[in-house]
Amino acid sequence: MSPSQAAGPAPRHILLACPQRIGDVLLATPLARSLKHAWPAAAIDLLVFAGTEGVLAANPDIAQVIAVPPRSGFAANFRLLRRLWRHYDLALTPLPTDRARLYCWAAGRRRLGFLQPRWQERSKTLLLNQWLRFDDRDTHSVSMGLRLAQLLDIAPCFEVVPPGLAPRQLEAFQEKLGKLINKTPFCVLHPCPKYRYKMWPQAAWSGLAAWLAGRGLSVAITGSAEPVEMAYVNQIVRGQPGTIVNLAGTLSLAETAELIRHAQLYVGPDTAVTHIAAATGTPTIALFGPSNPVKWGPWPHAWKRFESPWQRSGSARQGNVFLLQGPGDCVPCLHEGCDRHLDSRSDCLDALTLEQVKQAAEKMLSG
Repeated sequence: MSPSQAAGPAPRHILLACPQRIGDVLLATPLARSLKHAWPAAAIDLLVFAGTEGVLAANPDIAQVIAVPPRSGFAANFRLLRRLWRHYDLALTPLPTDRARLYCWAAGRRRLGFLQPRWQERSKTLLLNQWLRFDDRDTHSVSMGLRLAQLLDIAPCFEVVPPGLAPRQLEAFQEKLGKLINKTPFCVLHPCPKYRYKMWPQAAWSGLAAWLAGRGLSVAITGSAEPVEMAYVNQIVRGQPGTIVNLAGTLSLAETAELIRHAQLYVGPDTAVTHIAAATGTPTIALFGPSNPVKWGPWPHAWKRFESPWQRSGSARQGNVFLLQGPGDCVPCLHEGCDRHLDSRSDCLDALTLEQVKQAAEKMLSG
């Protein structure tokens, strides 16, 4: 850690830079909430990659979302840095990336962030006034970000904030929801992650949907509008009873969060929507394979401490989340599936049986 600096006056403008995937942005919301609780009068802007800003919809802690292209040329980057230049009293990032640190360096009079343990270059430390070593294995992403709250000597808020709807949007969606689900108890399945190596088998999802419908529950299946994902969901729905509603490609992230809030149960793989489900407080089953649960397990709604809710190996339940891990001595391998690429199979998820998921669902529904 660099030498501590005097606290000084309360910051009026704060930039939180999180140019990464949707899940990273969502898991940065506890840090944003900590900043807002510490300095209620401050305007907090969040800088993210375009395409991830939907996870911040109606977030009451954020004044402005700055969405930047994931890839851009020198001229565009120069214009952005010029726009940000020393506009903020405080700029910080929960990410250990050069790009996030550069944004903080340009934007903030005071700058906080992380360095990877292997990085010792003086040039990287010069971008920040204060920095911490980043732990990518044994510290949960939520806890990692909240270490910056400790560095600022402010109280940490452990609440992950899911996306929301404005009042008029909420009223319209609830009316739409009543027609879709017919006001009966329902569950939400989100079967398709962004990458193949996090998938549970299609036949198992079909079996789970049929089993839930057989228990008298309506089943809503969600997914993005990506053609591959919609085709995958269509295969699951095909031949199922009429109590299954296919909502793939029809909902925003905020509408998906609102749908899940009203559900009796949510089941999904290691994906951003599963993190959203956990944050809503709905009983959530998360299907994990190669990924490290200590770092990426869904943060239970009522979890209020720095220790990760999860061990590296083994299934467990914490609060409203049941994390089911596939079997195998190599699990979690921390790789992109058995073939080490995004479109790989994962034997551990293929070996996670429908019966195991049904047993977990019974416990969550009865609880």
